[in-house]
Amino acid sequence: MGLVNKPVYNTFSEYLLNRYGEKTYKLPVALPVSCPNRDGNCGVNGCTFCGEIGTGYENLPDTMTVTEQIAANKEHIAPKYKATKFIPYLQNFSNTYLPLERFVGYLEEAAKAEGVVAVYIATRPDCIRDDYLQVMKEIADRYQIDICVELGLQSVNYLTLDKINRGHSLAEFIDAVLRVKRYGLQTCAHLILNLPWDTDRDAIEAAHIMSALKLDQVKLHALYIVKGTVMAQQYAAGELTMIGRDEYQKRVILFLRHLAPEIVLQRIIGRAPAENTLFSNWSTGWFKIRDGIIRQMQEQGFQQGDCCDYLNGPALSKF
Repeated sequence: MGLVNKPVYNTFSEYLLNRYGEKTYKLPVALPVSCPNRDGNCGVNGCTFCGEIGTGYENLPDTMTVTEQIAANKEHIAPKYKATKFIPYLQNFSNTYLPLERFVGYLEEAAKAEGVVAVYIATRPDCIRDDYLQVMKEIADRYQIDICVELGLQSVNYLTLDKINRGHSLAEFIDAVLRVKRYGLQTCAHLILNLPWDTDRDAIEAAHIMSALKLDQVKLHALYIVKGTVMAQQYAAGELTMIGRDEYQKRVILFLRHLAPEIVLQRIIGRAPAENTLFSNWSTGWFKIRDGIIRQMQEQGFQQGDCCDYLNGPALSKF
């Protein structure tokens, strides 16, 4: 059976088109910033899956100014994807882990660039504080743009968070989401659904928590093993058990079916360069995995949120 036009989940591309009325594209921006889980503030050596350059494989050097990076990326992206509006994405490491004055300078530089309709900020749940949120709100209002805070969570299982040396618990994530929402800013969570210690039940519980917190967006990754990391050592030693591609697709479908239908999915599978990894997406193109998930949901008649029946007092439904 071929793919049909009916969407089975709330896609980011459709959201952007509806929100901004034109083709809109995220532009990666690298800031000269580190992470409190690397410098000893809350931990050392970082998460076990995180490489020396973080996740910004497509980033330009952080020695370039924000303005220079946006301009260079627009020059490449605009004609290729016919994009007319842009979202600078402060991507690598923990972008609110800066002195407030420096953070404000970078954020304002991104916000005022031509064609910018939003700024997305990747960070950790334990790097969210009210004074930072206040300036985000002020800049959003001043430049009439959206600001979305992307929070790395990865797993809702506290045992898994300990095993990957995450340096925070679920509580900090919940606190961060509630604080961001008080300022009227958007929220996004990053989740890895195939961490070796997690199960299908963890994926379902993650969907429940995202839905109960009323997140705006979610970004799913499949775990890739980056060379030179603690997790790479564990993988080479046979200490990690990776689920198969079919099992990952099944787990994503479970997550989507239990996720509130209004939450936007930025992506349901990530990617990393083969030269940087020991394992990535079962040596399969990310689009094939994405299309496989969509096809399975279409063939089985599944939709995002068709199992989202657990909120607003379901035990009272008979009254």
